[in-house]
Amino acid sequence: MLRSFRRWICPDLAVDLGTANTLIAVQGRGIVLNEPSVVVLARGSRKVLGRGSAVGKLARQMLGRTPDSITAVRPLQDGVITDFELCESMLRYFLRKASQSRGGFRPRLVIAVPGSITPVEKRAVFNSAERAGAGEVYLIPESFAAAIGAGLPISEPLASMVCDIGGGTTDAAVFSLGDAVASRSIRIAGDEMDDAIVEYLKQNFALKIGLPTAEQLKLEIGSVAPLDQELTAEVRGRDTASGVPRKAIITSEEIREALREPLGAILNCLKQVIEQCDPELVADLVDNGVVLSGGGALLRGLDQFLSEQLNVPVRVDSQPLTTVARGASICLDHLVEWRDSLEGVHDAA
Repeated sequence: MLRSFRRWICPDLAVDLGTANTLIAVQGRGIVLNEPSVVVLARGSRKVLGRGSAVGKLARQMLGRTPDSITAVRPLQDGVITDFELCESMLRYFLRKASQSRGGFRPRLVIAVPGSITPVEKRAVFNSAERAGAGEVYLIPESFAAAIGAGLPISEPLASMVCDIGGGTTDAAVFSLGDAVASRSIRIAGDEMDDAIVEYLKQNFALKIGLPTAEQLKLEIGSVAPLDQELTAEVRGRDTASGVPRKAIITSEEIREALREPLGAILNCLKQVIEQCDPELVADLVDNGVVLSGGGALLRGLDQFLSEQLNVPVRVDSQPLTTVARGASICLDHLVEWRDSLEGVHDAA
């Protein structure tokens, strides 16, 4: 009864604190917030402008379009906090928007973090969450949350493999009997794909574009495997020689070439995880395959490409953008059972 009362006045929250987007699930209600991890501040100042207009979706629209007086900033890079103060302000706004606490209670948080996070970076997450208003804070590896969110039978004595491709990191792991038997996390993911597209157009088309335009190209015509009918898109940017605006027609084949290097790194990451496994677990993967999650999983043909290269079935989770958040939420609902599997525990109350 007391637990239900506390949940009503101060529900616990599961947070996917991502480089590109932050998702928050409220215990018993599911995902209630999905916002870009972007804040806007006055240039030369450390204060976030206003409130709702300076954080999240509206702030993301300002990336690359701000006047000299203000700047749009992403407080996380490669899956970790690079600006503690701004991350704290952003997280405080998101927590308040997701759920209003009553009676002075501070909510418990389960936060998904990359497997490559260092102890110093882990402490930064704890401190930012505490200053943003959290009570107890638990960290869960993104690969573990993704496996739970995808509904994989990780507690059974057989191999279950997941690969989460987010904005800043790619996390891959094989689970058996409730624990990771092999894992790897690299700081190459969606952002590096966008960087590769920007550099490719600069080198091959003498055209300078921004990262939001590169991301749009990736989503609209990007692919890993050849398409039955290759796609094209018109892109606008600045001519690197003359400095004047110019248009160019880009094909899906050219985007595929631009993405060759980051995709190769992601493929090698998965190969290295499989190489760490015992033969019996590898044999399980021939039947069970790999589940992809995260925004990068939506790239056309990625499942087919990885399946051909790894010689195992590969499928994309039904809702890859929310897999990690759903898994963290399930872990929150069964915190007593999963407590020992969490990356760390910190009581900020």
